[in-house]
Amino acid sequence: MGYQIAIDGPAGAGKSTIAKLLAKKKGFVYVDTGAMYRGLAYYFLSRGIQPQEEAAIAKACNDVSIDIAYENGIQQIYVNHVNVTCHLREEAVGNMASRSSGIAVVRAKLLELQRDLAEKENVVMDGRDIGTSVLPDADLKIFLTASVDTRARRRYNELLEKGESCDYEKIASDIEERDRRDMTRDISPLCQAEDARLVDSSDMTIEEVVETIESFCRESE
Repeated sequence: MGYQIAIDGPAGAGKSTIAKLLAKKKGFVYVDTGAMYRGLAYYFLSRGIQPQEEAAIAKACNDVSIDIAYENGIQQIYVNHVNVTCHLREEAVGNMASRSSGIAVVRAKLLELQRDLAEKENVVMDGRDIGTSVLPDADLKIFLTASVDTRARRRYNELLEKGESCDYEKIASDIEERDRRDMTRDISPLCQAEDARLVDSSDMTIEEVVETIESFCRESE
């Protein structure tokens, strides 16, 4: 079994950025579980399925395959053998992923693949329920969070840099609503594992967060 680092936290906390950098520094495989859920979400939307249509979402899972590949060290998501990575950061896809990730058949579709990867490789895996559900015996568990304002500002600036029009209040409202859904869903709700280390990145640089988690790694190795 490989060394497993599980990073959980709410949307916009910087989980993916931190996990990628940490995996690179440690020489581990980075597994972006959120991207996997977004890949499925994009597939649902491409078929005209709305977030509230849970029966249609469950049925669509029977006809879809999802695979991970790495190109130049960057994870790519393939849905039915088509690379959909470029669509994963779209707002509609993120909202659909948040809604559909609470459906049992969607989680079951991805759980086996995630655990298989963690059995074979040293991994850094981030998501909403990695330490509590996907990898409950992970060597190190981190709960990475930040204030709603911090997370909304980060997303707002990210969109501005891309030249996209955006509304800060709408982004903040969406984040609060996503938090509520993630924390109150029936299946694997977002919460801090009892043995997870809490890291609040609101007033920390990316480098400081990575160094903090690295120090925890050294303690547990």
